[in-house]
Amino acid sequence: MTDVQNVADFVNTNGYISGLSVLNEEETLELRKNFNDFEKNIGKENAQYNLHNVHVEHPWVLKVATKPSVLKPLKEILGPNLILLDSRFICKYPNEEVPQSDGSEAFVAWHQDVRYWGVEGDVISVWLAVDDADEENGCMIVIPATHKSGILQHDQSDAKGNLLTSNQEIPPHLYDETKAVPCPLKAGQMSLHHGHIVHGSRPNRSNRRRCGFVIRYIATTAYPIVDEARPRKFATTVLLSGTDEHKNFEDHAPAWFDWRE
Repeated sequence: MTDVQNVADFVNTNGYISGLSVLNEEETLELRKNFNDFEKNIGKENAQYNLHNVHVEHPWVLKVATKPSVLKPLKEILGPNLILLDSRFICKYPNEEVPQSDGSEAFVAWHQDVRYWGVEGDVISVWLAVDDADEENGCMIVIPATHKSGILQHDQSDAKGNLLTSNQEIPPHLYDETKAVPCPLKAGQMSLHHGHIVHGSRPNRSNRRRCGFVIRYIATTAYPIVDEARPRKFATTVLLSGTDEHKNFEDHAPAWFDWRE
């Protein structure tokens, strides 16, 4: 999809875009080395989902999230005034490396990101591949254009192995899985998806790790809302570029963040 002429139009129509090359070989190797150091320090089980909002602790993480090549398509969609809302490294390991306690296969149920965010306004998530991600090792899968359906019902899941901490899923009658499209990525590539799009991922049935850096961006016009069904605290938001005339989110930029655009 790298030949798409207008990223914003494609995302507005389909709710996602995949295969955007944003890191060169050297940058990709550096990203993987830095993540491998995290993994070594905290262990694979913790590295699956626990590296949350470390962009305010480690300059190399924030530098990845602010690379001009990463921000360019986001500015096309959201405009020049960007806030980093949240970030997380997500790893899916082969079952033999990190077995689930209940013997199941790890997967991510069909869901919408915004179901878990008390935000009014467009949220665009980046999935930046630390490793190659493909169907064999459980790349992200989306159902195009479902971002136009609003926030759908999410129920508790009976399936074992769901990596969503809420263990929720969208009931099957609310989406058409036959329209699902995989989003394979080479390491150093990224996909973008709208916060309302229905997406998930299947188990990693390869002998390879599938690691990605997920970064969520909003325009400064977005604002937090009080919703008991979507409680959220925003203690690590960072103004990345432009100006913020609205002040809906506090700027938690670290003192060392001195390369803001």
